[in-house]
Amino acid sequence: MSSSPYSLAGKNGLIIGLANEHSIAWGCAQEASQQGARLVATCLNDKARPFVEPLTTASGIQLLTCDVEHEGELEAAVEQAAAALGHLDFVIHSIAWAPLADLHGHVIDSSSIGFSRAMEVSCHSFATLAKLCAPHMSAGGSMVTMTYLGADNAVAHYGLMGPVKAALESLVRYMAMELGPQGIRVHAVSPGPILTRAASGIEAFDELILQAKTRAPLKRLVTLPEIARLSCFLCSDAASGMTGQTIFVDAGYHAIA
Repeated sequence: MSSSPYSLAGKNGLIIGLANEHSIAWGCAQEASQQGARLVATCLNDKARPFVEPLTTASGIQLLTCDVEHEGELEAAVEQAAAALGHLDFVIHSIAWAPLADLHGHVIDSSSIGFSRAMEVSCHSFATLAKLCAPHMSAGGSMVTMTYLGADNAVAHYGLMGPVKAALESLVRYMAMELGPQGIRVHAVSPGPILTRAASGIEAFDELILQAKTRAPLKRLVTLPEIARLSCFLCSDAASGMTGQTIFVDAGYHAIA
């Protein structure tokens, strides 16, 4: 095991939400693997597997399928991960989804069913994941999820996902309070916009990209490795005194009025 508190060598992790080589979950898996972590990762279903399996196979990462809307699949994924790894030191949750009809419309026009499904997949699944993983984290550890600036500010075209991500950030704080006595830390990482498959469903996403690039203090977009490095830092012992936070990695865009 590495003596560096910044390393993930010797740690075991579960990463939820691989879609392809551009997904934040894959960036995190790649960085954690390079740091020496032993990993199990999930993709949505067998349709997604061909886009992900070549990546995980090359990195020695066990790949499972998990659709959180299908009863029992998240439970099975956690049990298989725990059986394969023995215990868990960190969990990264990187899934978000809403029906396009609700995502592209006004929030006041969103359907009850669409809102509920978006909340279940993008928010409540993190609480469920925490409940399932906590018994396998007897030595403590870290849980990380992904959010966006639209949780705090009204962002044009982000629509329904804004209130959902706001709920997710609140969930992080309550989970941090509840799991802290077990030595489990909980964070939300808030990246600037990057081109992922999930983001491509947002209407006028190219406008969000352009605005972030031109208005951010660093005058650029953040990269997948930058998001992954922050996420892995939060999973490392170097972040042992931190919990309950939403941490931005967005080239400073969140600080601009």
